[in-house]
Amino acid sequence: MSEEHYLELCENPVQFENTSSVNNVFFDEANKQVFAVRSGGATGVVVKGPDDKNSVAFRMDDKGEVKCIKFSIGNKILAVQRTPKSVDFISFIPDYPHWECSQECKMKNASILGFCWTNWNEIVFITDQGIEFYQVLPDKRSLKLLKSQSVNVNWYMYCPETAVILLSTTAQGNVLQPFAFKSGTMSKMPKFEIELPVVPKPAKLNLTERDIAVATIYGQLYVMYLKHHSRTTDSPCAEVVLYQLPSGHCSKHAEIHTTNLTRSCSNHITLICRTSIIFDIKLREPDCALNVHQPVLPGRSIHPYRIPLTGPAAVPTHPPVPCELCILYEMFSPACLTCAVCSPFASGYLWYLQVKLPPTVNLLQDKGKLMDFLLRRRDCKMVILSVCAQMLNGGDKGGLPVVATVFDKLNQVYKEYLEAEQTYTVATESGTSRGSSARERPVRTRAVIDQSDMYTHVLSSFSEKKDTSHKFIIAVLMEYIRSLNQVQITVQHYLYELVIKMLVQHNLFYMLHQFLQYHVLSDSKPLACLLLSLESTYPPAHQLSLDMLKRLSTANDEIVEVLLSRQQVLGALRFIRSVGGHDNISARKFLDVARQTADQMLFYTIFRFFEQRNLRLRGSPSFNPGEHCEEHVVYFKQVFGEQALMKQVTV
Repeated sequence: MSEEHYLELCENPVQFENTSSVNNVFFDEANKQVFAVRSGGATGVVVKGPDDKNSVAFRMDDKGEVKCIKFSIGNKILAVQRTPKSVDFISFIPDYPHWECSQECKMKNASILGFCWTNWNEIVFITDQGIEFYQVLPDKRSLKLLKSQSVNVNWYMYCPETAVILLSTTAQGNVLQPFAFKSGTMSKMPKFEIELPVVPKPAKLNLTERDIAVATIYGQLYVMYLKHHSRTTDSPCAEVVLYQLPSGHCSKHAEIHTTNLTRSCSNHITLICRTSIIFDIKLREPDCALNVHQPVLPGRSIHPYRIPLTGPAAVPTHPPVPCELCILYEMFSPACLTCAVCSPFASGYLWYLQVKLPPTVNLLQDKGKLMDFLLRRRDCKMVILSVCAQMLNGGDKGGLPVVATVFDKLNQVYKEYLEAEQTYTVATESGTSRGSSARERPVRTRAVIDQSDMYTHVLSSFSEKKDTSHKFIIAVLMEYIRSLNQVQITVQHYLYELVIKMLVQHNLFYMLHQFLQYHVLSDSKPLACLLLSLESTYPPAHQLSLDMLKRLSTANDEIVEVLLSRQQVLGALRFIRSVGGHDNISARKFLDVARQTADQMLFYTIFRFFEQRNLRLRGSPSFNPGEHCEEHVVYFKQVFGEQALMKQVTV
């Protein structure tokens, strides 16, 4: 059996010129852009991002070796560091005069370790003596110092999704000081200490940026620390320790045991690379007192990638050759791992690392845990539906307890989304009436499998399976209805129709009667109409339908139509009088049916009733022209004589 790869590189990588004696390559973690700088920029700078919209090509003066180069958000301002003391700025603002300026760090004897853009016109210098927060003023062609903080810095790390910079301080480097940036403000967050496995003596730098990564997982910022252990029989070679950084405090959140080396975050999954292992911090054993996570799936390598040969040496019939990856950069993103790699050719490639969900289905046998895993992933709806179909149609039915567990997990997410939609609707209506600003519609952050999805892709085809016991099919359908009722979701009538269809096909009328009698199948007009259609097969269905329509109390017209369709004219008239609607009914409709019965006395009784109604309402027994009863008046005269017509009473 071939190995199932659940990780793959994206189909369309960003291709760039490889590093050489005349070409330097830089990566911007915020904009996900690769810079290829030739001859210090004099012979060209090519910037490529995840799509063509972020691609830029330009030239700049060669003022020395480029140490760092990054665009601000939106590619409006370019920052270039060539010396340890200053950063140069070049304007790329559309329809704006070209300008350049340079800014030195304010702290004396400080060296710039790097810089980070936090907005299109806000930038942070990180030096070995602290950080400096600047605002770029295009009109004045200068920078304004907004705030600075003095602290000894060993190295830094930046999370562009949350605009948080992490500084390594102290001699050992294990005290981390976070700073948050938002709307022109810099906030100092509580510092925290990374627990080192061994404390060196004398003190020296023992924690480097290679051991640390930052990632946003499930909307929370985490610092991930790769903790190495000595090789013993009772401990893993390494573990990844997660520290959560909420506002106000920092706490050790979880430990991930692994024997591998590099880490990333993709689709809210922690990835441990070489042999890739997936961890999900939302999944944990319920009886585990310690917050220690084990791999969700067995280790697998990344799906092999082949690069087609290009250039003069390429042969049209030559197959693509395998690409041996030499990782140059590793960036940690909430959506994917971005790798800039060097191939055996003259070009470099940047891929997004993607999670393939279909292979995970066969690797995770516990269907409940599989649902928990899939429900938290993007683009998982069709995979979840295929799992449900496989669970019911395949050889591993798993029994009703497993089916019930899966349905409950799906419908719980379904219910949460419906409640969010309802809250949004109520808030919008109340806000509109008060003149409040519009609210944002809730986003489906998790997969929502609604009733139409389940009916179309799973239950409809499952109910037609000939090689499956009808009792099991009915039990599954009722289990899904039970799960919907449990979370107070109104069951759609087409699900009840599936149940009734199965019961009728196998002559289980006693069960149908019980389901209706004890309201297992909820009342609805479509369901009542379906019962009416079953009258020829199951005669009591007619009365069951009428009882259901009467319980609805909003189906009086339907009940009258049902009775008239069976030529029960007097019954229809009695019913409509009992609900007080006889003054508004159509006389012609009742007279038509009464005449069709060929019962002259019945026609006489109905005709006389409407004459009396006309007399009571209008003072005359005659029918109005708009009622279109002329032919019935003529027929009445022919059968009973004109003298039988009710005379108008004069006072």
